[in-house]
Amino acid sequence: MKTKILGAVAAISIIGCTPAIAETVKDHYKTVTERVPYTEHVCNWVDVPIYGQKGGGASAGDVLGGMIIGGLIGKGVTNKDNGAAAGAVIGGMIAADKKKGQEGIIGYKQERQCKDYTRYDEVSRDVYSHSTVTFFSDGKKYVLSFKK
Repeated sequence: MKTKILGAVAAISIIGCTPAIAETVKDHYKTVTERVPYTEHVCNWVDVPIYGQKGGGASAGDVLGGMIIGGLIGKGVTNKDNGAAAGAVIGGMIAADKKKGQEGIIGYKQERQCKDYTRYDEVSRDVYSHSTVTFFSDGKKYVLSFKK
């Protein structure tokens, strides 16, 4: 700091041999705006799906119908009673499998869900920029800028 002041005094002396009269020394500031982050914890109630088996199993009528159709197809394809029996078993299994409950949404429940969000505040403050010294020498005005 002393070096800068001495430099300003030296500059004043170099300008002229006549004495210089310092009129003002002024500090200058500038406004700086910063975005300051903060965390906000937000909770909400939401509907959450409940997954499970939809529908019931196959009824006896469904299985019996599948066995009859399977037996007829099995007899028609093989022309044998063994083919009819195999067709009846396969037809019953297919009917039961098609009516089996499927996985899906069976309802909803209320659940509290929380999440952290980053928000920003804008903060303005004045900070030192530089200083100036104003002086006159031989009727001329001079302004020197410097930093403390």
